Amino acid sequence: MFFLTFSFSLLQLNYDTWCSSGALDINGRLVSTGGYNNGSDTVRILDLCDTCGWEEYPGALGNGRWYATQVTLGDGRFMVFGGRDFPTYEFVPPQGQKNTRKDVIDFNFLVETHDPVENNLYPFVYLSTDGNVFIFANNRSVLLNPNTQTIIHEFPVLPNGARNYPASGSACLLPIMLKPNEDRRVIPAEVLICGGAPHDAYAKADLQRPKVFLPGNTDCARLDITKRNGKWKIINMPSARLLGDMVVLPTGDVLIVNGAKTGSAGWDDAREPNLNPVLYKFQTDGTGSKFTVLNPSNIPRMYHSSFALLPDSKILIAGSNTNPGYFDDALFPTEVRVEKFSPHYLDPNLAMFRQEIIVEKSNNQVKYSQKFTVQIRGNGEIDQQKLQVTVYSPPFVTHGISMNQRLIQLGIVEFNKNVAPNTNNIVLQAPMNGNIAPPGYYMLFVNYNGVPCRQSMWVQFLP
Repeated sequence: MFFLTFSFSLLQLNYDTWCSSGALDINGRLVSTGGYNNGSDTVRILDLCDTCGWEEYPGALGNGRWYATQVTLGDGRFMVFGGRDFPTYEFVPPQGQKNTRKDVIDFNFLVETHDPVENNLYPFVYLSTDGNVFIFANNRSVLLNPNTQTIIHEFPVLPNGARNYPASGSACLLPIMLKPNEDRRVIPAEVLICGGAPHDAYAKADLQRPKVFLPGNTDCARLDITKRNGKWKIINMPSARLLGDMVVLPTGDVLIVNGAKTGSAGWDDAREPNLNPVLYKFQTDGTGSKFTVLNPSNIPRMYHSSFALLPDSKILIAGSNTNPGYFDDALFPTEVRVEKFSPHYLDPNLAMFRQEIIVEKSNNQVKYSQKFTVQIRGNGEIDQQKLQVTVYSPPFVTHGISMNQRLIQLGIVEFNKNVAPNTNNIVLQAPMNGNIAPPGYYMLFVNYNGVPCRQSMWVQFLP
């Protein structure tokens, strides 16, 4: 019999983090921005030590940021976009410094995409591999040059409703695929946006009496954001979903969890929990990509749900509160249970393929373009053609948005077999620059025959 023990510490906050934004910095610290009321213009930092607490800097932002999105740039700086009543953006100031109104940039795109019931809060924002920033709000999307602070391209409108809060679809950046000794001028990058709701879904569910819960969207759409002639490729999910979460798995496939089938975000504004996770098999050209319905949970995970990809490649799933407080007697009670989901690759019949990373024999601090070695141990001969190494940037997850979630497949330069019994060395090439992989910590997974390793290894990419 095995017993698990753990301990926890309470972390005190004085400035409200409700509906805030955040990201990890180059040193692995959590940098959180915005929130509600007295926390809306606050920057707060949580360091890595066991005894560290929150450091809070009220008034550090030039505007209040409630339901805003934070993105990491290739040089490690942060930008934060939008928030209720503030169609603007700004660069997050260095620790201890404060922005003023002159540091805030008006962003008319967020004015133009504002429905009567918003539908453009928590915009989907991703750093493209060319250094520009992709911003999607409501049903429109643009590329912004963060250096000149100008929109350089607008993509076609995505039809069939709204995708951002409170319509609350979900999105992710699909895997970035690198080759050894990469020399392509532009590395392709695609976004995937799924679900959402009709433009008036929130008005019907929250403002109308009796409430009307409109069906959510059933479609997903892919777009190459590095192409100026890019067009949306529409595909259909097995069922409608809003309030969902999209997890980019270590293998590059996408897991869609949580959510509802009707209604919108907001207090008691959704119905019909979508209990079935869905797997989207990723193919670079979209051909052959398909959805598979997986085994359901018995716990509704709707408004205010979240997830985390764990080092053992399971998914931690938590949350769900459709109520203005902790209610046990509501239609959907406030959920305090936590689950772990085991994807298909953790089938015991596939355990023979799971490799072990020998951390002490592997490089875990690497500069851009540098070649580095990861040592693995497993059973049997390894077929290099079935080997894949990916690095994953852990996101800040809230309200169906996963800020800075990023998976990159690294190029394998060499594969050296049998450096010790059942032990092999993989020589890899780090990403070329911060636009491909912003500086900081990533979880490195070695996948063999589509099965992730037993535990990921933390690797830090540095300029």
